[in-house]
Amino acid sequence: MPNRNLSESELEIARNLIDQIRCTLEEMADGDSELLFALRRKVYKELTYDEREKPAFRKKLKSIKRDEQDGICPLCGKTLPQSYCVLDRINAIDGYTAENTRLIHKDCDVAIQSGRGYK
Repeated sequence: MPNRNLSESELEIARNLIDQIRCTLEEMADGDSELLFALRRKVYKELTYDEREKPAFRKKLKSIKRDEQDGICPLCGKTLPQSYCVLDRINAIDGYTAENTRLIHKDCDVAIQSGRGYK
């Protein structure tokens, strides 16, 4: 299922939010460039976790999926390597759950993303 795109008015809301966040971060940093850098990184990391979960969670889910799939990529039917596999969400909005993910080859993921028009 394709991800929802924002309308032009929703994009404007997002732009305004980002501007507000930037201003707040700059105010909090009070001219300290190192603090501003650290605050940006922290906010980025936490928002990423909201979207993707924490790395330890994804690592455990990858292990569960590998076992469930008997070490086989469900797309190409080949054996999965021990590293560089992708935990693919079937429906992105439903998040990283056992029911909504599959463990696939990196090349299979690239093919999926290319088919969707992503580079």
